[in-house]
Amino acid sequence: MLVDIQNLKIGFKSRTGFHQAVKGVSLKLGTEKLGIVGESGSGKSLTARALMKLLPKSTVIEADKLAFDGIDVLSASEKQMRQIRGKRAGFILQDPKYSLNPVKTIGAQVAESWRTHKGGSKREAMEAAVNLLEQVKIRNPQTVAKSYPHEVSGGMGQRVMIAMMLAPDPELLIADEPTSALDATVQAEILRLIEELVAERGMGLLLISHDLPLVSHFCDRVMVMYSGRVMEELKASELLSAKHPYTRGLLNCMPSLVHPKDRLPVLTRDPEWLK
Repeated sequence: MLVDIQNLKIGFKSRTGFHQAVKGVSLKLGTEKLGIVGESGSGKSLTARALMKLLPKSTVIEADKLAFDGIDVLSASEKQMRQIRGKRAGFILQDPKYSLNPVKTIGAQVAESWRTHKGGSKREAMEAAVNLLEQVKIRNPQTVAKSYPHEVSGGMGQRVMIAMMLAPDPELLIADEPTSALDATVQAEILRLIEELVAERGMGLLLISHDLPLVSHFCDRVMVMYSGRVMEELKASELLSAKHPYTRGLLNCMPSLVHPKDRLPVLTRDPEWLK
């Protein structure tokens, strides 16, 4: 079991009081693909960042259990977490424009990721970087390695991010809205690439998204979140047959070319969902 989270609660103190953003989330993940879906602000990214201990120090985090491969994240030191972050668990963020260093070449950044966790000389690291760029299906990887982030497209930048995360051979890959800034065609290419690499390397995948059809196609299980709580968890293949009214509401709000509607329905929210 790579990830074991039981009754996770995350809150923030502010001048107006205390706000609890995640309210008792539980999940388990092995070498499978789990998709977490929900609206913006539902607590998807916060849950993943809590697992990696990447939230501000002022954040209040409580859990009956928050563990990565048996390691208690809540009590783990920063030194222990550095052995997990990147090395054992890769984190792909939403937009490569804000994740890549604009003043360093792409090859240098991928090589740095490889060398940080595996050692070796600068030459070996650069050769590994070019090889990784090739693995993520970048054409002319030697040329791209010499380029700067602003010289490549958004889709290629996201491939570079994936290469950086794969450099240390992680056991878990967390992808937080990895295709949100890309067009539909590139989205499909990036997700197929992630799917292939996860299968080839035998990794676990935690895919965070608001796109229900996408998650149902690429994941084994789906967890639906709303306002910091888990509404429903089911097999991805059964998502279209979901029973919870919130999940049904999300599905009904999606436009369809097969069954077009003059007006999409508005999701009706039940206060009982928060109890």
